[in-house]
Amino acid sequence: QVQLVESGGGLVQAGGSLRLSCAASGRTFTFSDMGWFRQASGKEREFVAYISWSSGDRNYAASVKDRFIISRDNAKNTLYLQMNSLTPEDTAVYYCAAYSGRYRQGADLRSWGPGTQVTVSS
Repeated sequence: QVQLVESGGGLVQAGGSLRLSCAASGRTFTFSDMGWFRQASGKEREFVAYISWSSGDRNYAASVKDRFIISRDNAKNTLYLQMNSLTPEDTAVYYCAAYSGRYRQGADLRSWGPGTQVTVSS
C-alpha cells in the first residue's frame, strides 16, 4: 500500500502559479498510475489529471487542460502538479491518489493523501 503526502499549496493571486508535490512511500509508487483530484468547498471531489506509471500517458480535465501539467519522478517517489494561470475557480483542496490498476482500464483508486489547500485570490 502506497502512502501519500501532498505539499506546496498556499495562497496565490489570480494569474499566478503553484507547483504541488506528492511524496510517496513504498516501492509500489513506481508501478502505479497516479492522479490529482480536487474538492472545492461545498462541491464533490473532481478529477484533475492522470499520469501513467511510465509517464507515457496523461489525461487532464477540460477545465485545467493547457494550464496544468502533471509529472512524476519515480527515482524520487514524487508526483507533481504544475499549475499555471490560476483563477479563483481553482480554489480547492488538492489530493493525490494512486490507482489500484491501469487508469485506462477503469481501475479504482486505492490510496489518497490528506490534501493540500490551494487558494486563488482575485
